[in-house]
Parts: sequence; C-alpha cells; structure tokens
Amino acid sequence: MALSISAAVLFAILTLVLLRARYVGPGPAIVVFLCGFFAAGTGAYRPIHNLCETLAGALTSLAG
Repeated sequence: MALSISAAVLFAILTLVLLRARYVGPGPAIVVFLCGFFAAGTGAYRPIHNLCETLAGALTSLAG
C-alpha cells in the first residue's frame, strides 16, 4: 500500500517541526510557508494570495 502526500503538506509539517525545535523563528517560518503555497498552487493558493494582496494594499495606503 502506497501513501501519497502532497508537497505542500510535507513542507507544512517540516515547517512546524523546525518551529517546534526553535531552528527557525516565526517570521521566517511564515514566509517559507507562504512561498510553499504560492509554488504548490494548491486549493489554498487563492485565499492566501487574496490575503497577501489585501495586506499589501493596506500597507501601501498606510505609507501613502
């Protein structure tokens, strides 16, 4: 019996392990996690992409 796991899930688990072991801080872990979703193109891509666009727009309006 073969077990199939997506790369996005695998990298999410790896990110959590690195956070728990304190090899990586929360900021870089979030960046790595988001890059994984953008690269994988999973079903979570669109909501995460929309969130990032919204945050970028908010930061732009605060700076302007």
